[in-house]
Amino acid sequence: MSSLKAIGFKPVKQQPMTLVSSANVTCSAGVEQDFFGRPGKRQVTVMSQEQWQTVCEELNTQLPWTTRRANLLVEGLSFSADNIGKTLHIGALKLEITGETDPCKKMEIAHSGLEAALTPDWRGGVTCRVLNDAEIFEGDSVQLI
Repeated sequence: MSSLKAIGFKPVKQQPMTLVSSANVTCSAGVEQDFFGRPGKRQVTVMSQEQWQTVCEELNTQLPWTTRRANLLVEGLSFSADNIGKTLHIGALKLEITGETDPCKKMEIAHSGLEAALTPDWRGGVTCRVLNDAEIFEGDSVQLI
């Protein structure tokens, strides 16, 4: 069974992530209070805990998942190109997977080798469009349909 492990948002560009145990996610604002939550194909970012663990093992370090700066961390799923167009159900929330969250130079600044370690196999996670307004909670079930 897949589940939502953590929720985070960036209230201010280039500032630390804020972690919460629940959040309203809307079609107009993404994860509430997130600086980047405006409508579009990159409204919410989702990362796999298993894929993040692979990255950390490859780098021989344990980095907090927030280093990646994704909004949602899920357990029990891995992402790939086959997921584009599929719907990710997190509790009552529905997200359309629109693409890969490409690693950027900020990842290299955060930790040497991180950008390269995130690049293969969609380890950096996926970008999503919000399909409905809903409140989500840590521990919510997650399904890829």
